[in-house]
Amino acid sequence: MRLHRNLVFAVIDGLHLIFNEEEYADKVVQKLLKRDKRWGSRDRGFVAETTYEIVRWKRLYEEIAEVKQPYSRENLWRIFSVWATLRGISLPDWKQIGQVPTRRIKGRFDELSKIRKFREAIPDWLDELGAQELGDDTWTQELKALNEQAPVVLRTNTLKTNRKALQNTLREQNILTETIKGYPDALQLTERANVFSTEAFKNGLFEVQDASSQLVARYADIKPGQRIIDTCAGAGGKTLHIAALMENKGQIIAMDIYANKLKELKRRARRAGAHNIEPRPIDSTKVIKKLHGKADRIIIDAPCSGLGVLSRNPDAKWKLQPEFLDTIRATQAKILVDYSKMLKSGGKMVYATCSILPSENQHQVQNFLNSEAGKDFTFIKDKKVLSCKSGFDGFYMALLEKK
Repeated sequence: MRLHRNLVFAVIDGLHLIFNEEEYADKVVQKLLKRDKRWGSRDRGFVAETTYEIVRWKRLYEEIAEVKQPYSRENLWRIFSVWATLRGISLPDWKQIGQVPTRRIKGRFDELSKIRKFREAIPDWLDELGAQELGDDTWTQELKALNEQAPVVLRTNTLKTNRKALQNTLREQNILTETIKGYPDALQLTERANVFSTEAFKNGLFEVQDASSQLVARYADIKPGQRIIDTCAGAGGKTLHIAALMENKGQIIAMDIYANKLKELKRRARRAGAHNIEPRPIDSTKVIKKLHGKADRIIIDAPCSGLGVLSRNPDAKWKLQPEFLDTIRATQAKILVDYSKMLKSGGKMVYATCSILPSENQHQVQNFLNSEAGKDFTFIKDKKVLSCKSGFDGFYMALLEKK
């Protein structure tokens, strides 16, 4: 591979924004890809994939390069040189790169690869927590899986098409996909492509949604004509799936504390042809109290650590702090108590997270069931999804019923 100066400089600039300015990797990459209109798909792919890869393996590379944050430009170039050397890429004779100790880099890599926290590039505290909650063997396997590049999975919008028809439509646009057993609406890309530029996407025939995430709406046993409350709807990935399962019949109340996310949901709903969604910002406790005892189904896709989606958000492991986990667990417990009150007697509620930690998942459900607020609820079933076993995001979902 021949390195091009303008592409590598874009990567270095991106790493500075992510590591030193603490910007989100996905937003940074989006900005970088708009930097030069002359770039082709291969150029754009290099910038995006190299940036994400260095973010993913930051701890290993910084240890080999013997640098610490905040990184100077010189140190970012040293980290880049480690990345290139370990991939067998010849480094050009640029003044920013200088002399690269190839043998020492490879020797340090072999040495550090024997230690999990370096091999899988994870902070000490997070490595200890994962091993404590999941057990050493499972955590080791899961970390390895979460460091793989996430597959691109689409969810067929059954309001407008079916999976077979969508697959044929995409094939005509030179995008090849395969079905996934056990996921009736899902298509997985056989090769990465910019699906957002396709006519199929613009016409609302599909959404990009990981296979594990597609399990949540179906877990709630949703029927057309019901009143569903999606309590942490965000930009509406699961809300739109619920609308499709309801065949546009009934009512979905999509709630979130962030009104700007609900505006994005409105836009996506128009494209998808989903007409039964009513966005409601949670701007006071009155919004929830008005709906006490009104819902047939409640979906709580709770805010969480996001440890199950590190494969697609690798910068999250560097932003997470132990105190945030304590805060988010308290938030999860409060949400369960407050939002469960909106369920009718005989209704069903799904509590879900994209975390793999039992303390955010089954322990939260058990604590709720043991509380005064949960005394009228019965546990039906739960599902724990690990990336190392599924190949998709780590997820958790539990189904409860109100007596």
